[in-house]
Amino acid sequence: MFQLISLIVIAVLTAADQFVKYIVTDYIESHGPKEFLFGLFRLTYVENTGAAFSSFSNSTVVLSVVTSVIIVACIIYLLLKRSKSIFVNISLILIISGGAGNMIDRITNGFVVDFIEPLFINFAVFNVADCFITVGAFMLAGYELFSGLKKNDNSSGKGRGDNNG
Repeated sequence: MFQLISLIVIAVLTAADQFVKYIVTDYIESHGPKEFLFGLFRLTYVENTGAAFSSFSNSTVVLSVVTSVIIVACIIYLLLKRSKSIFVNISLILIISGGAGNMIDRITNGFVVDFIEPLFINFAVFNVADCFITVGAFMLAGYELFSGLKKNDNSSGKGRGDNNG
């Protein structure tokens, strides 16, 4: 049951990313860039042939292969390992969904549609899938960091209730 729910959530999040990209692209083409959220952001259409911060520009095939490997590895881990941590599972679902959303763009367009431009800082233009990937990766990294610290704390004999240290 867990596998089915995970796959449904991945499909819904990926579809949501694609739907938002479609709506924003259509809106920007007919109305031009538009500021939102109290002028902190602007909807701006950008065709990104690279990865984060336009790194690896014009490397669509390489990025597609790397993304595919990461997506497949995350799906295998999510479905076969079944982590006991819901936090890890949510992290993987977000990473897979974001990777799939950007992969669909690369396959269908030859580029990723980016559209969220922060105006309060000089930063890259990004999209919903990028947000999924970033949040999922930070969640996973945080989990691994803190679970590693917890293991080290417990194995050192200085855990809670130990008055020797």
